[in-house]
Amino acid sequence: MLKIISSVVLCVACNASYAALQIQSWTLNNGARVLFVENHTIPMLDVSVDFDAGSRRDPAGKSGTAALTGAMLARGIHAAPTGNEGALSEAQISDAFADTAAQRGGRLDDDRAGATLRTLVTERETAVSLLARVLAYPSFPEEFLQRDKTRTISAIKESLTKPEAIAGKAFSKRLYGSHPYGQQADVASIEAITRDDLLAFHAKYYVANRAVVALIGDVTRAEADQIAQQLTQRLPQGEALPPLPPVTIAPGEEERISHQASQAHILIGMPGMARHDPDHFALTVGNYVLGGGGFVSRLMQQVREQRGLSYGVSSYFIPMAQPGPFQISLQTKKEQADQALQVVRSTVADYLRDGPTPAELKAAKDNLIGGFALRIDSNKKILENIAAIGFYDLPLDYLDTWTDKVSKVTAAEVKAAFQRKIQLDKLATVVVGAAEK
Repeated sequence: MLKIISSVVLCVACNASYAALQIQSWTLNNGARVLFVENHTIPMLDVSVDFDAGSRRDPAGKSGTAALTGAMLARGIHAAPTGNEGALSEAQISDAFADTAAQRGGRLDDDRAGATLRTLVTERETAVSLLARVLAYPSFPEEFLQRDKTRTISAIKESLTKPEAIAGKAFSKRLYGSHPYGQQADVASIEAITRDDLLAFHAKYYVANRAVVALIGDVTRAEADQIAQQLTQRLPQGEALPPLPPVTIAPGEEERISHQASQAHILIGMPGMARHDPDHFALTVGNYVLGGGGFVSRLMQQVREQRGLSYGVSSYFIPMAQPGPFQISLQTKKEQADQALQVVRSTVADYLRDGPTPAELKAAKDNLIGGFALRIDSNKKILENIAAIGFYDLPLDYLDTWTDKVSKVTAAEVKAAFQRKIQLDKLATVVVGAAEK
């Protein structure tokens, strides 16, 4: 078994211990949190900067603001207030990153938004300085906003013809209703967004004291600290954000939406677990048995192998800051939709009643533990892991203890966890492509 050891740091000063994967963490004077893994195997540096600026922060009636803000960060940079750095156009920003062979990326989900950078260490000074300016001084040019809004509206209109997109939107609304997790951009909300909205959103959420900087690469601890400061020193301080409303679980209802597609697209689920849920590992192991384990899962055996109702069926939890969705998804012939639904519900009911068998539990734990190394087999994957650890304030030994916690999960814990989180009468169902009843 691969044993990954990380250092645990609980204060501003970083008390590092020497280990196979050493996660160092500290907090800058401006409040930004830093997580760093030193790796000198290749002369590269990977960086991410995340903010509490995901889609859940979209203003009322203007869903899509977070996405447009993130997409437009590099459309232009205004001159620095100090006057020592001039304005740059989108083309100049793109050329500047290309000249250093650096790769800039973005991130957006319901919880967080931010930027990533991959650069040669010999070019890091230029690349990091440019990314810092992109984060701090976006100009959000009006002509590019109109272009991006037009593109976004076109994409939304196109998605309304696709059964999988229609199902996803309806499913999210069923699960979250008016909660911020249920907000979805539409044509009207995108049309309502102005440049002033982007400026206000950026000023409110892209702030130093809520930034999480994750780094891995061929630099020292002192250099990592300097890089993190460089990335966040231009950012303002933000005020405390009001708490979001709690996620409420509505009675499970079924929605059928007609569509000309030859297959019915089916989604079943409910709000499941948050990142800090004490049932996290029991649910992770248990879901592998139910629908996360591919051809060995119960749902796949019952729906595909024994009855041939679908090419594939899966289930998964998406842990978020607040309870993210538990979702079962499959496609089947329209005329088989009712039978497939009955089999899925029966399989879930049996699992809630009985839990996993000893053989299923052992196979699930063996596969999860055996595949753990693939979760951290590249700098990019390690960066994703430590960024999540920082943003969601997970223990710094999360990776170190992951396989041990999986190995200790019992069948009784899986059964109890699923009974706490999954209720048959609360499972919402969306079927796109089947005739409405």
